Amino acid sequence: MRQNIRECAVHHIKQQQVLLSVGRVDAIAGGTVQIVGLGRATKLGDHITVSTFDGPRQGEVVRLMQENAFVLLAKGGSGVAIGDRARHDNIADFAPHQDWIGRVVDPDGRPLDGRPLLPGSVPVAVEAPPPAAHQRRPMGARLETGFAVFNTLLPIVRGQRVGLFAGSGVGKSTLLGDLALSVKADVIVVALVGERGREVQHFIKNVLGDAGMSRSVVIAATSDQPPQLRRRCALSAMAVAEYFRDQGLQVLLLVDSVTRFCEAHRELAVAGGEAANLRGFPASTGPVIAGLCERAGPGVENQGDITAVFSVLVAGSDMEEPVADMLRGVLDGHIVLEREIAERGRFPAVDVLRSVSRSLPAAASEVENKMITQARTMLGAYDRAAMMIQSGLYVAGTDDLTDKAIACFPSLDEFLTFKNERGSLAHFAKLRQALVSTQGGDS
Repeated sequence: MRQNIRECAVHHIKQQQVLLSVGRVDAIAGGTVQIVGLGRATKLGDHITVSTFDGPRQGEVVRLMQENAFVLLAKGGSGVAIGDRARHDNIADFAPHQDWIGRVVDPDGRPLDGRPLLPGSVPVAVEAPPPAAHQRRPMGARLETGFAVFNTLLPIVRGQRVGLFAGSGVGKSTLLGDLALSVKADVIVVALVGERGREVQHFIKNVLGDAGMSRSVVIAATSDQPPQLRRRCALSAMAVAEYFRDQGLQVLLLVDSVTRFCEAHRELAVAGGEAANLRGFPASTGPVIAGLCERAGPGVENQGDITAVFSVLVAGSDMEEPVADMLRGVLDGHIVLEREIAERGRFPAVDVLRSVSRSLPAAASEVENKMITQARTMLGAYDRAAMMIQSGLYVAGTDDLTDKAIACFPSLDEFLTFKNERGSLAHFAKLRQALVSTQGGDS
C-alpha cells in the first residue's frame, strides 16, 4: 500500500527541532573537537553542528567524558576556532516505505536522485538487534540465479548469507549487478559503501539499468563522505531490508563492500580512543561485523527472508586478512573471485575449490550432490597437476584420476561460464554432460 502523503508530511513536520542545546568548542585535535556545555543528555552517535567563520560544520559524537563531548567533524578541524558555537541536532527518523523502491537515497534517508522523497510515518532503528535465534525459520529453497555455477556447485538458498571475496578489477560489481537482475526476489536493497561517485552512477545506470532499479532501493555513501556516513550506509541498508522483510517480502540485500564499512568503523573507533591493534583494526570490528550480518537471514514466522551477499575487498587474494577472516566465520558460505581466472577470460572468475556454500548438501538431491562431489574432485585433480600439465611434463597414463580430469576440464571450465534463465535442472543436465568423459562415455 502506498503511503498516505498527508500523514507522512505531518509526521515529518513534528520531527523538526524547537529547542536546541548549545555548547562551545573547548579544544581541537585534528578532525576531532572537544565541546563543553551540551549537557548530560548528549549520547554517542548524536549529530552536532559547529558554527565557524567559514560556515556550519557537521560532526558526530564519538566519545563522552563528564561535561565534555568529543566530536569527529565531517570535513576535518581546519577553520574551527576555540569558542565556536556547537549545536546539538536531533537525528531525523529513518523511516523507509514502499515509495523508496526505484529510488537512490543516502544513509539518512534523503534522496540523491534529484526528486523529492518524504520519509514514511513509522520509523525504524538503524542499529536494530537480529531476530531471536530460537524463533528464526531455517533457510529456504534454492534460488534460481541464472548462473550455472551458483545453481549447481555453489547454490544460494533463500535466507542465506554469502560473502563475495575479490580483489579490485575482477568483476565483483558486475557479478553483483547480474545477481540483482537474475535472482528471484520481491525487493532488492543495494548498499554502495564508500564507492567512487562515478561508479555509483555507472552501477545504477549501466549495471542495474531500468529493469533492476524498478525493484531496487539503492543506499549510497561515496568515498569522499565522512566515516560516520559511510558506516551508517550498510546499517541503513540493512534497516531498509528489514522493513520489507517484516512485510512478508523476500529481500535480496547486496552490500558493496564490508571492507569499506569496517574501514569507516575504524576511523570512528580510533577517533573515540580505541586502539587499532588487530592488524590495523580495533577489537570492536568483529562484534560490528557479526552485528551487521546476523540481522540478515531467515525471518521469524509470518516474515520474509533477507538473502544477503556481502562483498569483501581482499588485497593480493589474502583471505586471512582480518575483515575477510572475521566475515567467513559468521556467514553461510563464501565465493572467491580469482584474478588469474579473470585474466584468462573466464567470467564469473569463481575459484570453485576455494569457495564454499554451507547450504549443501541440503540444497541438492542425492544425485545432484554426487555430481557436485565428482566435479570438485575433477577440478581439484586438475589443479594439483596444472603446473606439470601446462609445462608438458605430465605423461598420459601416469595417474587415472588426473587423466580423467584432463579429459573433462575444458568442458567443466566452459560450464562455469554458462548463464541462462533455464534453471537448476537444465544446469545440472549440462554439468552431467561435462562429466561424461570421466565415465568412459556413459552418462
